[in-house]
Amino acid sequence: MSRPDDVPRPGAEPDAPASLDAEVTDAVEHAVEDEVRAAVRQAVSVSVATGLYGISFGALSVVAGLDVAQTMALSLLMFSGGSQFALIGVVGAGGAPGAAIATAGFLGVRNALYGAQLGPLLALRSWHKVVAAQFTIDESTAVATAQRSRRAVRAGFWWTGVGIFVLWNAMTLVGALAGDALGDPRAWGLDAAAAAAFLALLWPRLAARAMQLAAAAAVLVAVLLIPVAPGGVPVLAAAAVAIVIGQVDARRRRGPSGGSSVPPADGRPGKESS
Repeated sequence: MSRPDDVPRPGAEPDAPASLDAEVTDAVEHAVEDEVRAAVRQAVSVSVATGLYGISFGALSVVAGLDVAQTMALSLLMFSGGSQFALIGVVGAGGAPGAAIATAGFLGVRNALYGAQLGPLLALRSWHKVVAAQFTIDESTAVATAQRSRRAVRAGFWWTGVGIFVLWNAMTLVGALAGDALGDPRAWGLDAAAAAAFLALLWPRLAARAMQLAAAAAVLVAVLLIPVAPGGVPVLAAAAVAIVIGQVDARRRRGPSGGSSVPPADGRPGKESS
């Protein structure tokens, strides 16, 4: 027969399970905090490395014919390195304004796709989404989607986006002010800076066979059109080819069910960890 004090009171939880739950909760919290700190460190390093490209953009923009105010407007408002380099590349080559805008616009479409991917992961509310749209770029998306918990996703996104925005615009101003003083950009290798920046962004993405095929087809189309088409048109055609190949590959990977094979960032759909 059990003693009265051996019988658990209604509503009372055993000490051992309660202690175990507390230990598990603390361990999970510490793991999430460690991941957040790692995401911030990664974001800072990416911000510094990417922000330095702004010097090249500022100098090339001024050499291409834009003044300092126009150059800064592009970096502050457009804030998409690939699109900015593409625009001044077409302008500097003597291409039509429409071709320059269309080229930059085609490259900027990818940011809308990033937004669709980041929306469920960030789970932002109201006006936060408007602010986040400005910082949705290649690097902030890459750092954010590499994290597992929602707190780390948000930390990686905001620290990367804001960090690059500040450094990119500061370095753009430095490059624009120094553009005239540098003289001929070919003497400093700045004429190759745009191509180098594109390659730096593109190279890590060429691991998949579909990406290799898209890059090869785009290069082939551009090379064939350069001798016969107006400035900017080869870039537009190459971008269109890459988009078509990307869409075909995406449909193939989704399969007949139409579902995505890419798991959510934290592996738990709808799980809020913040």
